[in-house]
Amino acid sequence: MFKVKCFLVAVLVSFSAATVADHLSDHSVEKRIKPSGSVYLEGDDVPVAKPAEVATTGPRTAKSIYETKCAACHATDALGAPVFGNAESWAPRLGKGEEMIISNAINGINAMPPMGTCMDCSTDEIADTVKYMLENSK
Repeated sequence: MFKVKCFLVAVLVSFSAATVADHLSDHSVEKRIKPSGSVYLEGDDVPVAKPAEVATTGPRTAKSIYETKCAACHATDALGAPVFGNAESWAPRLGKGEEMIISNAINGINAMPPMGTCMDCSTDEIADTVKYMLENSK
């Protein structure tokens, strides 16, 4: 039993020594104290990130935009959003006219940010989605 304990202690000591040695190596220390960012001065060769390529899948339907971007609030009455399919919740807004509702969707109103949550939608897609929501909320 004593031999097993001595063996375990020896293994732990050697493991710990190796870990400490690795932790204190020049490479490890340099990596830990390296600045998190870079400063470029005039004349420096500054790397430029390439814009991400976005796969085009064709125009999105108003229904798909509603389901992926709008339903989180408009299906649940979140923050007072008018509920899809509920004519009563849309009635006060309809009194202001469809163009005003579209303008509010594009520019934002109350808790809804501009373009709702569809930052990659065009204004035409937003308008079509609003019309889709209104048509299905009569």
